[in-house]
Amino acid sequence: MSTRLATIEQFLAGPGIAVVGATDNERKFGSRVYRMMKERAIKVYPVNPGREVVDGDRCYRSVLDIPAEVKSAITVVRPSVTESVIGECAEKGITIVWMQPGSESHEAVNIAQRHGLTVVRRECILMYLEPVESGHAVHRWLKKAIGAYPH
Repeated sequence: MSTRLATIEQFLAGPGIAVVGATDNERKFGSRVYRMMKERAIKVYPVNPGREVVDGDRCYRSVLDIPAEVKSAITVVRPSVTESVIGECAEKGITIVWMQPGSESHEAVNIAQRHGLTVVRRECILMYLEPVESGHAVHRWLKKAIGAYPH
């Protein structure tokens, strides 16, 4: 199953996006994803039970604790954590879950599909956050050149 560009556009359209694994630890990819989405004026909500604040914003222990409507969530955590949060995503009303590479497992995808969620996988979010930066811009160009970019 490949991801369609319309699904990615719907994911990014919001109204809000939960970033599961957001952190202030700059060595972690969850920090980069959260900050880049925020810098691009995307309404994001950090989710990390080990943090109270991320990048100056209140951090939520669970997607269920987010007080606003969210329809999308991205997981930037170990696959076992992704597997454990899918049910909460469905309960919250999230319809699309993006499993950042390294966060996905067959079980996580199966759980999401059983809950009726749309799954984005095998795609790096940084290739779709305009303006796309350096290395990710090259990677996106290569995917387009070989016909592997979602359409």
